[in-house]
Amino acid sequence: MSSLSHFKALLHLERFSCLSHMMKMNGICTSVALCCKSCILLCFLWVTAQGQNLVTNNVSVVEGETAIISCRVKNNDDSVIQLLNPNRQTIYFRDVRPLKDSRFQLVNFSDNELLVSLSNVSLSDEGRYVCQLYTDPPQEAYADITVLADRDGESSLVMTDMSLLRPFPGEATIEELYDRMFTVTSRLRLTVSKEDDGVAVICIIDHPAVKDFQAQKYLEVQYKPEVQIVVEFPEGLTREGENLELTCKAKGKPQPHQINWLKVDDDFPSHAVITGTDLFIENLNKSFNGTYRCVASNLVGEAYDDYILYVYDSRADGAPQKIDHAVIGGIVAVFVFAMLCLLIVLGRYFARHKGTYFTHEAKGADDAADADTAIINAEGGHNNSDDKKEYYI
Repeated sequence: MSSLSHFKALLHLERFSCLSHMMKMNGICTSVALCCKSCILLCFLWVTAQGQNLVTNNVSVVEGETAIISCRVKNNDDSVIQLLNPNRQTIYFRDVRPLKDSRFQLVNFSDNELLVSLSNVSLSDEGRYVCQLYTDPPQEAYADITVLADRDGESSLVMTDMSLLRPFPGEATIEELYDRMFTVTSRLRLTVSKEDDGVAVICIIDHPAVKDFQAQKYLEVQYKPEVQIVVEFPEGLTREGENLELTCKAKGKPQPHQINWLKVDDDFPSHAVITGTDLFIENLNKSFNGTYRCVASNLVGEAYDDYILYVYDSRADGAPQKIDHAVIGGIVAVFVFAMLCLLIVLGRYFARHKGTYFTHEAKGADDAADADTAIINAEGGHNNSDDKKEYYI
């Protein structure tokens, strides 16, 4: 029932009482005076109650922190203010604390305000607190306290790659526990490589109960071994009679637990020595030629690296001599071309000197009976056989 309705009911009853009293007493003036006084008193109480206004406000607080509860009165006429807990137990009556809970402390008290602090708030402190003003009738205002709980938990979380600063949304599931407590789990699945090993990831929580809360973790990525064969000796060519030393280097996560040497498609040399990751062969010869393999394995997988051994002659100063057929073909072509050129020159020479050739014979030979007579009859009458020679090319 409202204050106005309550006042009207009281006024109606008082009026009925006054009329009955007048009928019995037959004293009109006295009865009217009594009725007027009662009406004035009721009217004063109603106006007073209507003029006072009690207000409060709801409070949200993080668990473990302090909540402030305020009871405020407008136009208080010295009515008593008190604060009750959700169980209707009096926390403060004016400036006196009947409740034996030292977490409640008086912050301010006046005719118009009762201000109380509640420290180290827990989930059990949640509920509806009552501000009460002793008017006629009494007034009440309600302050709901909500406690925001901060609980740490394990989660795959929303992940942020610190090197790239990129957010990754996860798949969240929500589970309700008790007393409005919830567990939120976010899971994220990623395809990783060995380059992601040691990368920092961060889970960032956005909640009114926490400020800048985050958890950091470093990725642990397992990968199969990476294998490399290193030649420790010799630095150059592997010659007959020398020694060979190889080292197998393998890394992986987890650390490779097994490293083996073998010769591909052949038996291992009988006097080869294997010490841990090292392979040693002394007094090399060409029968040792072949592919030597180092195999490393861990829980993730297996990998290997090969070394091809070729033993050179002890006199070898460099890479093995190979017959260059192109060079030989070029030399032959040049030789054939030169011979052709020479034949062409000779042919042109003979063509230019081809014709009829005459011998120098003594004149008068046509009339001579024989050769001797012709010589005798030659010009000058003497023998020119020494001065005249014949040439034939």
